[in-house]
Parts: sequence; structure tokens; C-alpha cells
Amino acid sequence: MKHVISLVRILFLVLFIFLLSKGKMMFWFAIYGISLIAAIFFGRVYCGYACPMNTLMIPTEWLSKKMKLQTKESPKWLQSGKLPWIALVGSIVVMLFAKRVLHKDIPILLFWLFASILLTLRYKPAVFHNLICPFGAPQKVFGKFARFSTKVNKQTCIGCKLCEKACPTEAILVKSENKKADIETSLCLQCTSCQQVCPKDCINYSNKEISLMCES
Repeated sequence: MKHVISLVRILFLVLFIFLLSKGKMMFWFAIYGISLIAAIFFGRVYCGYACPMNTLMIPTEWLSKKMKLQTKESPKWLQSGKLPWIALVGSIVVMLFAKRVLHKDIPILLFWLFASILLTLRYKPAVFHNLICPFGAPQKVFGKFARFSTKVNKQTCIGCKLCEKACPTEAILVKSENKKADIETSLCLQCTSCQQVCPKDCINYSNKEISLMCES
């Protein structure tokens, strides 16, 4: 499964590079727009599988850890959560201004791609995913209501925290009161990193309502 997911990410990255080289980024924005609707049903699959930023952040994080550049601290001034929305509005304004006034297409996604890599060299991926990425902000809103999502079977969870450590967006928290893992749907990228490390196979992608009924 891990290799299949990696292949899917690489294919989307190749598609992104191809569209960028051809000046056809509107096709990519169309994919992103469709993914917002899809997020209501299937969660943030765009962020987990299609987003070129996430795809390149994965090896960047590995390199950062190898070179001991990464810090566990997160900039406190980002905690308000306003920056992603400001960045989104700013990106749209810049693109529209360049298109209508300068008559040029600004590759704004390329700028954010480099930003995600540079920031991940220093901070954990969750910092960019949750507190900076302008494209992740709408995904978070739409993904919150996902009908299908990654869920934890509380009956078999042993609270080992391996999933919590593996999650790139800190969407998983093992609660102190019951020692059971819980996943915040709006933050979950549906990337299966948690499933791959779970020793009890208690994390699965399923219908949200059914999962809640089983837990109760």
C-alpha cells in the first residue's frame, strides 16, 4: 500500500510539473476545485495524495531530520490560524492583478511549493500544513464534514502513540483520560501513515457514521 500511495503522489507531481511547463495551471486549479467537493465525501485526499507540496515535503522532512535541522517548536505568532486565509486571499489578489494588469500568469503555486520545502527544513510538516498553507485552509473546512474518513477503533486501540507520532498534521491525539487515539477529521490528510504503524490494525478508512455507531 505504501508503494502504491507513493506512486500516486509521484504521478500527480509529474502532472503538476507538466501543466506548469505548459502554462496550463488553470487545469490544476480545476483539479483543486473538484477536490474541495470531494473532501465533503472522502476527506482531504487532495492534500494527502495530489498536492505537490505535500509530496516534496515528505523527503524534505526526512532530510531535515538526517541533518538535524528540524525543531519541535512552532512559531507562536502563527497560532491564531489567520495566516492561511490571509495567504489565500493574497495569492488570489496577486494572480488577478498579474493577469489583468500585467497580462502575465504568475505561478503562485510554485512560490508556495518552494516555501513549503524551506519551512519543512526547519519546522515539522504540521506547521506548514495547519498554520501556513493557503490551499489547506479550505480543505480543512470542507474535510471537516467528510462522510468517509480515517477512524480509530477505540475497542482495540492500546494508546501506544505510534500513530500520533507518524501523523504529518498532528491530527491524532491519544487522550489522557482513556488512553485511546482520536483523529481530527479536518486535519487528517487520509495519507494512511497512521495505519501503516498501528500494531493492532485498529485504524481504518470507513464511513464516519458507521464508525461512530460501532464505537458507541
